[in-house]
Amino acid sequence: MLEEIYSETKDHMEKSLEALKRDYKTLRTGKVSTTILDGIKVDYYGTPTDLNQVGSVLASDATTIVVNPWEKNLLSDVEQAINAANIGVNPNNDGEVIKLFFPPMTVEQREESAKQAKGMTDDAKVAIRNVRKHSNDKVKKLHKDKEITDDENKKALDEIQKITDSYVAKADETLKAKEKEILTV
Repeated sequence: MLEEIYSETKDHMEKSLEALKRDYKTLRTGKVSTTILDGIKVDYYGTPTDLNQVGSVLASDATTIVVNPWEKNLLSDVEQAINAANIGVNPNNDGEVIKLFFPPMTVEQREESAKQAKGMTDDAKVAIRNVRKHSNDKVKKLHKDKEITDDENKKALDEIQKITDSYVAKADETLKAKEKEILTV
């Protein structure tokens, strides 16, 4: 019964860390990532379709993304969709592909990205602590219903705290790695 609670606690905390890593992908780091174009929809024969479903999206170098639509008649639609998304760069259409040139990040932009990463990490820690509270409530209910003893209750609460501490530490480690990636020129 308690093992089930521990397992569930770890699962939920792991999901919080995965969500944090997904959030990090939306941040701009020293090199551009094609994930900046995630969520951009292109009008594909009347249907809003993800950009990566109508062409290839590649980061050709640290500051350039190339979008190559599979159908050349979609070039202007793709260009309009990128313009409408307002991602901070203007698409360059050469009749074959669309190139996005991102200027190198300034120190201020890097610091702002690092600050956003810290905020995302803090949100993940709050989520982890909410999982802890939920698990503690389950253990306390078992204790109240006399399904576990006082000793088992104390051990279970301690174990949940250990699990929580380990996931908070993992979140901090991911933040350190992300900050290093963002702030390295």
